[in-house]
Amino acid sequence: MSGYNICADSDAGDLAEVALAVHEIINRLPVTAKSLNNPGVRIEKGVIVDNAYTGPVLELAIRKNHLIKTIPKTGAYANVAVVVAPIRDTDGKAIAAIGLVDISGIFDLAIMMGHQSAILKEVCGKDPCPLPSEAIASKK
Repeated sequence: MSGYNICADSDAGDLAEVALAVHEIINRLPVTAKSLNNPGVRIEKGVIVDNAYTGPVLELAIRKNHLIKTIPKTGAYANVAVVVAPIRDTDGKAIAAIGLVDISGIFDLAIMMGHQSAILKEVCGKDPCPLPSEAIASKK
């Protein structure tokens, strides 16, 4: 029977197929993964571009053992929003991490709607914008 066993000592080869599967599921957004004790993989456009990869956010997620959403200042994804989650053993200890470029903020409609009034005031100087008397329908 074939299978995978991910552990703190997993290497790039151990993580590659799982990371490639995630990469395909998320429409080929960049994916990275590493174990606690070894470098891992960086995948872009369906190809492993680095099989000795480590990154500051992967390392931080393993060290802190929790999900991290940030924009790193250094590394291959400097100044790009990323999200990284730890992979835990049965005792809950972080043994690896997997991360991806985070585009979810682009689609956060609730946040955008929450800022709508402030945006309209900045653009138009008042809210509602346009005022009823300025609306296209009122000019017909």
